[in-house]
Amino acid sequence: MSEITSNPGGRAERLRSILTTHLAPLELEIVDDSARHAGHSGAQAGGQTHFNVRIVSAAFTGVSRVQRSRLVHDLLVAEFTDGLHALSLTLRTPTEVAKVA
Repeated sequence: MSEITSNPGGRAERLRSILTTHLAPLELEIVDDSARHAGHSGAQAGGQTHFNVRIVSAAFTGVSRVQRSRLVHDLLVAEFTDGLHALSLTLRTPTEVAKVA
């Protein structure tokens, strides 16, 4: 499993913990993209509001793209309540990743 964070121990670490616990990802990448959104709606001083997340998990097998996204958003509802503003999600099954490789 891989992970990319710009602020270990902050929101990215909480996202990693929640997603790992519930989805058992084979791959997990989390990138804080907040700096690119400074001055935009939802951006806050100190960042940690906008993230790019890539997850490869067998938990997505047989689940539609919309349902995958809803699942991740439901898992992170407390983070959205606490200032998370936006997620860019790439959600794949191991089989989908193997087909691309």
